[in-house]
Amino acid sequence: MKLPVSTEWVLHCATTLAQLEPGSTASAAQLAAYYDLPAPYLAKQLQALVRAGVLAATTGPRGGFRLARPASEITLLQVVEAVDGASSPYECREIRQRGRGALPPQDCRDTCLLAAKMADAHDAWRRALAADSLADVVAALPPTAPARTRSLLASAATAPRRPS
Repeated sequence: MKLPVSTEWVLHCATTLAQLEPGSTASAAQLAAYYDLPAPYLAKQLQALVRAGVLAATTGPRGGFRLARPASEITLLQVVEAVDGASSPYECREIRQRGRGALPPQDCRDTCLLAAKMADAHDAWRRALAADSLADVVAALPPTAPARTRSLLASAATAPRRPS
């Protein structure tokens, strides 16, 4: 399974926001500078997290993004599905019933074995992501990471971007 690069971005940004003090926010510009990402495209991805109820956004000079609920209540699956959707990446097109090798209809009454295996794999992937929350990820970081993240994020908006 190959996910878009934006999936990595939102997972890291959500984890970063989970490291902030309660009530604190970070702007799309701060997060983009922190990770050296294109701010306009990142902002669109963050808005998808807002629409999904993962993040909350505030406007104004002290505005930005924050988690919409406690990090322990936000799973990795919720973050991924907010930007990538919930549909399976595998779609069986029943090619077993086409071409010279087509099986007779009576042999295709049951779900295609390969489609079933792929569905099982997708379900396992979803269960694994649903089992871990942002709080679990933050808890697995080195103990100094949250303070370092908060410090660097605060200065990220003013740091010059590296040339592309």
